[in-house]
Amino acid sequence: MGSADMAPDFWAKADRHLMKTGVPYSPAIITRAKGTRLYDDAGREILDFTSGQMSSLLGHSHPEIVDVVQKNVANLDHLLSNMITKPVVELAERLGQLLPRPLEKSFFLNTGSETTEAAIKMAKLHTGKFEVVAFTASYHGLTSGAGSATYSTGRKNAGPAMPGQLAFPAPYAYRSIFRRPEDGSYDWEKELEFGWSMIDRQSVGSLAAFIMEPILSTGGILVPPKGYLKRMAEECRKRGMLIIMDEAQTGVGRTGQMFAFQDDGVVPDILCLSKTLGCGLPLASVSTTAEIEAGCANAGFLWLTTHLNDPLTAAVGCKVLEIVVRDDLAQQAAERGEQLHQGLLKLQKKHWCIGDVRGRGLFQAIEIISDAQSKAPGAELGQAVSDRALELGLSCNIVNLPGMGGVFRLAPPVTVTAGEIEEGLDILDRAFSSVLGGTK
Repeated sequence: MGSADMAPDFWAKADRHLMKTGVPYSPAIITRAKGTRLYDDAGREILDFTSGQMSSLLGHSHPEIVDVVQKNVANLDHLLSNMITKPVVELAERLGQLLPRPLEKSFFLNTGSETTEAAIKMAKLHTGKFEVVAFTASYHGLTSGAGSATYSTGRKNAGPAMPGQLAFPAPYAYRSIFRRPEDGSYDWEKELEFGWSMIDRQSVGSLAAFIMEPILSTGGILVPPKGYLKRMAEECRKRGMLIIMDEAQTGVGRTGQMFAFQDDGVVPDILCLSKTLGCGLPLASVSTTAEIEAGCANAGFLWLTTHLNDPLTAAVGCKVLEIVVRDDLAQQAAERGEQLHQGLLKLQKKHWCIGDVRGRGLFQAIEIISDAQSKAPGAELGQAVSDRALELGLSCNIVNLPGMGGVFRLAPPVTVTAGEIEEGLDILDRAFSSVLGGTK
């Protein structure tokens, strides 16, 4: 029986036994992944421009990562959480050498949601306060605390959020109503002042932390203007708030620097890494200062999970950091990212429905509109282009959220070649032409 004959049985079993969680299934049945390529059940090649779930930083099945997994799973896989191993200490040391001071203390978990849960609890214990501020386009996870600090999606119909949650207007330059009268440019300073005035009115005097992504991903790859994060840090300091930086998707070189917050010269109080640190495996980290560690300890901080500080994934993280530094992959991400960005700008000139191009490094986006004059969102059009791109051999993630157009998130592995960037751009061009003009 061929693969095409097996597909109906596959989907029948999935419908019968696999619970839907709100995310529509892709029509592609992937059977193998290698480098920047996916292969479906018919043997078709698909270029992966999302790095899996924005996680496979070095591509799929990187030979050095495969070697580390094979060696460690046969010798040191999982232990009691209080048994600290050499891979865990080595990862903490490597990370500490890359982090700006005073960040130096880390522990290791599995997912981004876990890290933001832990970070929020740490901020509350250290400050003795409970209010948490997040951007209106934020995504920090969907567990209790992380979900309460997530405003882009997933908030409806599940009852009250955690007390003390406050929303701050996201820096959405393309759609912001805050404009300078002289030229219509984005007036982020005025918007930021307005945001803080709202926070100060709403707060009951217990501001603990501001949790933020340095580039908001699910919100549509929103890149704050230069100087924005520095000003935000100043405002947080005035109010005695900790800054939690969630670099699940931007960390470990993807944006052209080891950490995206470095672009604005700020240093968070707590840093959360996940996705990219494990190169597709479940590894995440929380890093902070010795002062905050001591404050949390004095307040009785407890964080215990089954896979806290697991040696197997820690060994993978060590190798990921080694490769990124050794091969100067942050610089490569900057160069390939600029190539991708320029290519997207060319597509914008060619296809009227591309309203905006934005991003940094290999973390790029194009926003689709349905009307060039009003900039009305073009979610349906964007989905059609995304579907056509997949048919043509390109996987690119489309974000369809209320109030915004379909935004393509393009985040290839940092090992992507110049030729693969051009190949992806060509497929996107053909997909747009096909949908807009009916061509094949």
